[in-house]
Amino acid sequence: MSGFVHLRCHTAYSLSEGAIPVKELIKQCVGHAMPAVAITDSNNLFAALEFSVAAADAGIQPIVGTTLTVQDTDGNTGPLVLLCQNETGYRNLMAVVSSAHLERDPAHDVALPLDRLSGCTSGLICLTGGADGLLGQAIQADDMARAEALCAALEDLFAGRLYIEIQRHGRPEEAASEHGMIAIAHGRGLPIVATNQPYFVRSADYGAHDTLLCIADGTYVSETKRRRLTADYDFKSSDAMIERFKDLPEAVENTINISRRCAWMVERIDPLLPNFVQGMDVSEADLLRQMVEDGLQERLAAIAPDNPPDSWQTPYVERMEHELKIINQMGFPGY
Repeated sequence: MSGFVHLRCHTAYSLSEGAIPVKELIKQCVGHAMPAVAITDSNNLFAALEFSVAAADAGIQPIVGTTLTVQDTDGNTGPLVLLCQNETGYRNLMAVVSSAHLERDPAHDVALPLDRLSGCTSGLICLTGGADGLLGQAIQADDMARAEALCAALEDLFAGRLYIEIQRHGRPEEAASEHGMIAIAHGRGLPIVATNQPYFVRSADYGAHDTLLCIADGTYVSETKRRRLTADYDFKSSDAMIERFKDLPEAVENTINISRRCAWMVERIDPLLPNFVQGMDVSEADLLRQMVEDGLQERLAAIAPDNPPDSWQTPYVERMEHELKIINQMGFPGY
């Protein structure tokens, strides 16, 4: 396997951020002859099943991940990219994403304290989040002591599975932090990895996506101080990425190395419905019928308690039979 693998794709499930349908993402991978691809939707795993099945059906290796917003002890927040290597990693990823939502202050955006990852990192590969990550922020602030301390903490959490993430979308923040990132990577013996972060398919889609961000943030396109990306956040080919990082070929090669370390996809399973008649001498269909008939009689009696059953009840009974037939044909009486 050679070339470049996208490890930072945002589908339409990155709500109000991503604009790439899952099927379109797979179509792009097939068209560009990419052997694998990762989705890293923001703070969620909504696309995991749809993506895994669609990618596998197309002969593409799916890599399930997320871009998780984390927070350091000083209150700084930034993205951290987590990719599943195996089932253990997927279960850990589900746990930390759930914690990020359930434990947050409802008045604030999702941001999981970094130390909450402790004990939940097995089977996960970590990318540092580029210029917007906590590492990139520290370097841009010329706070190398904080940057080194953060790297040490991430190395403890992701021993042998931590990559310094470098991006080149044409943003000044990326240029301001790249040299420091490479210096830290070399100084600490950490690998670097090149990522592109597609939010839309073609650069021509940039204007529409920029409008989407404005809608999400409640801002106007004419405003200068607002969240803004560049037209380079499109889905780039392997050749384009190899050319863009030709001075750092190991960063491109590591996208392949990471894809080789990931061997997990979400598979379809039959619904796990509870068995309501376990230990009872009755079927779920018969129990459902008994409960529905009793309930219907109670309602009919409440409507006309003094009237004996007659033809006016017939439509209700017919509707009950119709609904029960459909439920039982579908095999859902217990549900």
